[in-house]
Amino acid sequence: MADIEKHGFVLTPGRYVGAGAAEEDGEPFEEKFDRLMGELRGHFVEGRRLEALIEKRLEVLE
Repeated sequence: MADIEKHGFVLTPGRYVGAGAAEEDGEPFEEKFDRLMGELRGHFVEGRRLEALIEKRLEVLE
């Protein structure tokens, strides 16, 4: 209760709960970064494809 009172009775959970320990996966940062950037770029490409498809289908409704 003293801790909560010290923070002005703010009950935001993040203020009182710590983050869990990150799991080490053994993948070097540089490799992981490159892999994840590749995945992200692939998602961007797919997002643009889907956006174009949606635009095309919306044209039919105009």
